[in-house]
Amino acid sequence: MTELVSIILAAGEGMRMRSRLPKVLHQVGGMPIVGHVTHAARAAGSTHVAMVTAPEHEAVCEATRAIDPDVVFFEQAERKGTAHAAGMARDLWSPAKGYVAIVLGDHPLLRGENFRVVLDKLDAGMDAAALGFEPVDPTGYGRFITDGERLLAIREHKDASEEERGIGLCNACILAFRADVFRALIDKVGSDNAQGEFYATDLVELANAAGYRVGYGIAPEVDVMGVNDRAQLARAEYLFQQRRRAEMMRNGVTLIDPATVYFSYDTQIAQDVVVEPSVWFGPGVTVASGAVIHAFSHLEGASVGENASLGPFARLRPGAKLGEKAKVGNFVEVKKARIGTGSKISHLSYVGDAEVGAKVNIGAGVITVNYDGFNKHDTIIGDGAFIGSNASLVAPVTVGTGALVASGSVITEDVEPDALALGRERQVNKAGRAKTIFERAAAVKKAKSEGK
Repeated sequence: MTELVSIILAAGEGMRMRSRLPKVLHQVGGMPIVGHVTHAARAAGSTHVAMVTAPEHEAVCEATRAIDPDVVFFEQAERKGTAHAAGMARDLWSPAKGYVAIVLGDHPLLRGENFRVVLDKLDAGMDAAALGFEPVDPTGYGRFITDGERLLAIREHKDASEEERGIGLCNACILAFRADVFRALIDKVGSDNAQGEFYATDLVELANAAGYRVGYGIAPEVDVMGVNDRAQLARAEYLFQQRRRAEMMRNGVTLIDPATVYFSYDTQIAQDVVVEPSVWFGPGVTVASGAVIHAFSHLEGASVGENASLGPFARLRPGAKLGEKAKVGNFVEVKKARIGTGSKISHLSYVGDAEVGAKVNIGAGVITVNYDGFNKHDTIIGDGAFIGSNASLVAPVTVGTGALVASGSVITEDVEPDALALGRERQVNKAGRAKTIFERAAAVKKAKSEGK
């Protein structure tokens, strides 16, 4: 495969977002926008990825490193345009022997195949190529000036004539070059335009003037949508979800009401899973075949085993792992806990920092008391144990295999296998005491109502 250096331009402030957060860190599908662009570059075969950021945007670098630790960062101290920004990555593209691509960092729906449309032109013998699209409304976009399959120039909207503004084929977000062509042209870009900036798009005209052949490819409008404000961010999220829902159903997942189910960029769901309405999948979720995710459940950083059942109204927090045929029912929260094969937590319980064995039954209202105000502690429950309703297991504690914890117990010491644990006071009945209490309370209420 030909070496490909991709330069992602991510130094913009995004003022229209009205946010302290850099524009490219706003999320679509649970991942920063710039992460989607990085993934697309890698999917297209990028052997090296450079990212150009602003001096105060260390958060962009940190977020990107978490997604792709091999990205190399460069700083654009002064914002003088896209060609100037691309020039900041000189240390990476100077020794390049294959292709160099410039891509804008605010396109969350970009895919590797969009890169390939342009790179295929280089493979076919072109010296440079750009990605175009045909928007419903071309206002504000640079226009492609073409002659057949040749791209002669890209005219920015502010610099275009009325005739050129009538062109419907517009500039998208990728420019690609043979590395030697890019090196020969990048320092020749001028700033004689309405903005007084160094436009990367001017490289097209420079390439033609130098006798190089420039082509173009076309992408669907939805793939090359940029994000500049909150409304566009919401639109991008909507389109992302539509794409993921269709992908899930094509792969054999049943979505009862697709429009109400939300996925993250990395959600993995196997065939024959059923997802009921109003379910949210955060990052890091896998669901195995045959599982059922009931309505109004929330999952993040969790895994659901084969033929397991979750919800309705259940929450799996990071580190939750449900085994095969496990059941986590309504109003149950599980965090950093492994629930064994066939175990059941049917309702109204919290299980955190725990290891629950196979075929365990955890009753309603059970709590693993995992936090002492300073540190988290683990609860271990052996195979076949039965935890009665409203029990509190104060960690660190172990309940042995086959043990029974009586309802309402507070367990602070380990329970041996097959033992019965009772951690509550013995019941005492006071004859007639309830009647006395109720009569006293009624008298107080009556006195208050009479103003006494």
